[in-house]
Amino acid sequence: MIRRYLRVLRLFWLVSFAAELEYRVNFIVAVITSLGGLVGSLFGLFLFYRNDYSFQGWSWEEALVVLGIFTILQGISATFLVPNLNKIVSYVQEGTLDFVLLKPISSQFWLSTHTISLWGLPDVLFGMIIVGYAGAQLGLAPSAYLAMLPPLALGVVSLYSLWFILGATSIWFVKIYNVTEVLRSLLEAGRFPIEGYPAAYRVFFTFIIPVAFLTTVPAQTMLNRSDPAWLVSAAILAAVLFQVSRWFWQFALRFYTSASS
Repeated sequence: MIRRYLRVLRLFWLVSFAAELEYRVNFIVAVITSLGGLVGSLFGLFLFYRNDYSFQGWSWEEALVVLGIFTILQGISATFLVPNLNKIVSYVQEGTLDFVLLKPISSQFWLSTHTISLWGLPDVLFGMIIVGYAGAQLGLAPSAYLAMLPPLALGVVSLYSLWFILGATSIWFVKIYNVTEVLRSLLEAGRFPIEGYPAAYRVFFTFIIPVAFLTTVPAQTMLNRSDPAWLVSAAILAAVLFQVSRWFWQFALRFYTSASS
């Protein structure tokens, strides 16, 4: 079963890759756009530190690690999540979800992996450069970069699950573009260490919208400052949200009215 899905995934991505290469100029535009966004983010962070201000317990280089991880996560989202999950609404609106449901594979798998966009890769690259530079300035060992990967992967799973759950609500509320944009706006808080926010915001970005698990926890793990309880919590959160997304999708389909019915 797993091998079958891997073959399907390979075909999906080969077709998407070939289609994206037809518009190569777009990649240059994406690089310039990503670079401009990165400069803006660095400038915003610089404004906090230029007068000897610092986020509680975070030096300039450590804050750069958080920003770099956020940029990587942003690139992963633009590559894998945005081109797939944002289309769920249009599938419901146009009635083409019927064709997805008739396919002999999981509809959630199809909707989540059918397309990739190469235009998010510059963000991933720039994020890795920032993390590498900050880590070099802090004298981190190579093992520190590897330690960052598991919590980062768990953060991606949590983000995907939240996004998919919101996409599934289009079964009832067809026009939910604004809701997903609100989620993306809230995730912008991950550019900075969670300790930099007031207590009420820290609670919100930890227990309501788990932004802290997306960027701050991976950064703390890389810096060897993370409590093991946070890593366990990140794993539990990712597992629970993923399972909820699966359950919620099956629940939502009970209310889906086929375009042919």
